[in-house]
Amino acid sequence: MNWKKEFKSWGLILSIFAFLYFTGLITPIMGGIQSALLSTGLIKPKIVLENKTFETFNYAGHFTDINGEVFELKQLEGKIIFINIWATWCPPCRAEMPHIASLYEKFKDEKGIDFMMIATDKDFEKSKMLVKDKGWDFPIYHASHGLNSSLQSQSIPTTFVVDEKGQILFYQEGMSNFDTQEFRLFLKSLIKV
Repeated sequence: MNWKKEFKSWGLILSIFAFLYFTGLITPIMGGIQSALLSTGLIKPKIVLENKTFETFNYAGHFTDINGEVFELKQLEGKIIFINIWATWCPPCRAEMPHIASLYEKFKDEKGIDFMMIATDKDFEKSKMLVKDKGWDFPIYHASHGLNSSLQSQSIPTTFVVDEKGQILFYQEGMSNFDTQEFRLFLKSLIKV
């Protein structure tokens, strides 16, 4: 008799999971849970130089902006760039987005630093709709023309900070809360007054 009760419990759990998965609700729910975890401050960016750091950034390539115009990456040469590669179907990407939006709000009026959120969804409309629905203000671009050698990574989200000389000073694969005092001070230290 006990196995029937156990079977029903597992059946209910699997049914709920299947419902969330097939309706597409699993991604925003998982993203929300992960974002709440990021808000605790337990997961922060490691401002440690590793992997691609101190490589020279490749400014070749172009992207599509939200108006359908082609944006040349070369336009950002000589500036500090915060770059994040993401997709709407990626829960960790969605989890860090509110924190990146908050960071962007603090830096959007700073001269010499630009934010570039590169969406990798096949359908750019999904990316634009998510950003609009959430009320985020950061600039998004679509990787419709591909990613150059500097922007290639093993996973998303991936975040870079490139200095005005074209050196990659920060590189991280995986989600993080970038709106921390330590990371803000790191960005501020790069900005020439």
